[in-house]
Amino acid sequence: MIESLTQVAALERRRAFLSSVGVGFGSLALRSLMAQDSLLAQDIPKPRGMLEQFHLPPRIKNVIFLFMAGGPSQLELFEDKPVLRDFHGQLPPESLTQGRRFAFLPGDAKLMGTNRKFQRYGQCGMELSSLLPHHQKIVDKVCWLRGMKTDVFNHGPAKLFMNCGFQAPGRPSMGSWVTYGLGTESENLPGFVVLQSGPRGPRAGNTLWSAGFLPSKYQGVPLRSQGSPILHLQNPQGVSSSLQQSFIQATNDLNRMRFDTNADPEIQTRIAAYETAFQMQSAAPELMQLEDETAQTLELYGAQPGKSSFANNCLLARRLVERGVRFVQLYHTDWDHHGGKNQDINEDLDKVCMEVDRASAALVLDLEQRGLLDQTLVLWGGEFGRTPMGEVRESSGRDHHVDAFTMWMAGGGIQAGKIHGATDELGFSVTEGLVHVHDLHATVLHLLGIDHERLTYRFQGRDFRLTDVHGQLVHEILS
Repeated sequence: MIESLTQVAALERRRAFLSSVGVGFGSLALRSLMAQDSLLAQDIPKPRGMLEQFHLPPRIKNVIFLFMAGGPSQLELFEDKPVLRDFHGQLPPESLTQGRRFAFLPGDAKLMGTNRKFQRYGQCGMELSSLLPHHQKIVDKVCWLRGMKTDVFNHGPAKLFMNCGFQAPGRPSMGSWVTYGLGTESENLPGFVVLQSGPRGPRAGNTLWSAGFLPSKYQGVPLRSQGSPILHLQNPQGVSSSLQQSFIQATNDLNRMRFDTNADPEIQTRIAAYETAFQMQSAAPELMQLEDETAQTLELYGAQPGKSSFANNCLLARRLVERGVRFVQLYHTDWDHHGGKNQDINEDLDKVCMEVDRASAALVLDLEQRGLLDQTLVLWGGEFGRTPMGEVRESSGRDHHVDAFTMWMAGGGIQAGKIHGATDELGFSVTEGLVHVHDLHATVLHLLGIDHERLTYRFQGRDFRLTDVHGQLVHEILS
């Protein structure tokens, strides 16, 4: 008892000292000191998320999802279909189109072969087109999922489905589920960060990285690659650091009093937001200083400090996971090549591939070189693929295809150089190794040490999870 009273007195003296000299962020510094004292440790938020322990041994610590918004064409990039070229311009067999739904195709849409040149690379013999020359360097370092399938064929709902496991807004994203379950290892940055590049933002916008019905502290935080990383992060003119510290401490004290009254979890979110914002005032600008990287690293990615690009964002993604950020998502537009202005699959696809090919491969190589790939999972893909039939517009294009497309993943726990799945000779359906979006989500959580059936949140009278009532672990791709 005497020892306990002595500890309490010591903590009070520390608090008085911090207040008197204005060192650091008062309430945050006190909580950090208290976390080291077993007497009050139970009052300190856990360093991880809501899970008391991992469901199973984790293989990775972080996830980087390179999201190609719009739907990359697997038939121009990853799957050579000689038979499709042979039957170019002909109607597909009715047996292959009956019962299928497409976004824009008329009933008389004709098959369209690609004019891209393909070649096999690496020991795995993966097919790649000439559009992805830098991917040739990583063919034996990634696992190729050529039997992907989703349920939703329009962009916004399909992006939601790939990110949240459900096609309507309101559900938490995968990044939110992960940080809810595991928290983050970063003390100065959010656990879930979003980076964007391309001519516009992705359809469905910030609902793609929403926390849904989870506490809002688990939502993705967008970082800007130019100017201030986060709007309104810096102090207004005339507001000193000491004044800000006093304001935040007083505000958080009031918030804690309110929380003691009604236990609203969003109050804790506000407290955490103030503290994280204060820490990020120094951490975020340092994070964005790509000029600190070596010339060789900048050259590897094709990154240019001060510019806004997918290459810069890939390099930032590596810097984020180095700093303990749990989930990083990169969105790059526009992969929606229906034909027409800026959507010609024979011209505009080349441009977007040039924007992402080099940096995507560089991220895998850089993580491996730094010893980070074994603890990081890198995902690459979009919300769906493209149809074997061409779309009749001003120029060549393909419609959305949900039944068969390609993604790839690399990192800890994944078989490198494995080609998983195959499609029929025209590219309509998966013939082996089908991986549904729910299965992908279940596998990502598994690699993080989470059983997808056990990470749940009760909302409106039922338990929700990322995979809803679906999802099977893809054992065949695990190492």
